Amino acid sequence: MADIFVSEYKNYPVVSVYIDDKLSFLSLVRESDLGSIYLCRVDNIIDNLQAAFVRFADAQIGYVPFKSILPSCVVNRSINSAKDIRQGDEIILQVDTEAIKLKKAKLTSNISVSGKYSVVTLGKSGVGASLKLSDDIRNSMIANIKKEYKSLLEKCDLFWADAGFGIIIRTEAGDLDPDNAISEILSDIEASISELSQILDEGRKRSLYSCIKKSKLGDVNEHITKAKNFLKSRNIDEFQIINDSVVHSIKQDIEKLLSNKVWLKSGGFLIIEQLESFNAIDVNSGKAIDKKKDSISKINYEAADEIFRQIRLRNLSGMILIDFINMKSSEDTEKLCSYVRALARKEPVHTEFIDITGLGIIELTRSKNDKTLKEVLQNTINAVDKP
Repeated sequence: MADIFVSEYKNYPVVSVYIDDKLSFLSLVRESDLGSIYLCRVDNIIDNLQAAFVRFADAQIGYVPFKSILPSCVVNRSINSAKDIRQGDEIILQVDTEAIKLKKAKLTSNISVSGKYSVVTLGKSGVGASLKLSDDIRNSMIANIKKEYKSLLEKCDLFWADAGFGIIIRTEAGDLDPDNAISEILSDIEASISELSQILDEGRKRSLYSCIKKSKLGDVNEHITKAKNFLKSRNIDEFQIINDSVVHSIKQDIEKLLSNKVWLKSGGFLIIEQLESFNAIDVNSGKAIDKKKDSISKINYEAADEIFRQIRLRNLSGMILIDFINMKSSEDTEKLCSYVRALARKEPVHTEFIDITGLGIIELTRSKNDKTLKEVLQNTINAVDKP
């Protein structure tokens, strides 16, 4: 049984998914600059950092690496490469990473536009597809879209055609009727190319610091769509969308996610530490009295399921190191690694199994798509609570 709930937590809309009465997906709806596109001004060039500091939205300062600057996005004059950028230049940039604590926001001119079935990114090249698609469907779609890439490129406006674009086919494309899938995806890509042209054209007409396109992270419907896609990835097609201000003790469930200790049904527990450069997760046997081989294996598999739930709910990203309880058999360890790989492939945010170290620590990486839940709650909600 699964339900999508739209509720509130400290006056913030929250979209959550409960599967068999267990919180499995969480998305806090808030205004955010992540993904917003601005006409920015270059304030400083820092050669030793290979980056430029830029001002956007009047008071905000961010930085853009030289490698993320495309000449076609500089609007006040023509340049040949990022090396020609100088103080005072006006450039169209998209917020790639929000400011966190003392870190400035990171911006890029590799502007991405998302359609229903595809994502088009300025300055990239090639055609790819979501790893959530089956290999047959994925390879077929990539091959067919590649055939049309040249004709799609010809639809670009001349002032940005040299930059080109890359295409990623989204997971949603897997739901299309096979007979019409390619034509639907092509129409979606063409619409995104047209939108990208409008953004770049609009940027040449706007006043400095203005927002050309606002992020949709503050739109509840966008978060409901994410929740539906999450259920789809779990092969769950039947669910209800319920608007309710008090849901399944959502307050307690969210606040548990701020604790670094998570108990397992077996009596074991996890310790989760969010550090500056990586996230560390330690699996402990805890109150599980029976320390036999089968029991240790059972705790590790239970822990693996809970770890991925916690990663998803806390929105951990970057490097994630997991120290499972040591299993003496290399065969058992490899089976556990295979299980972790399978769980990683099911995640809605790209999560990759990297390796297992000589000390038995599993390394994962997870793409950053937003601030962690802890950062959002501490930096945003706590600020609202101050008198």
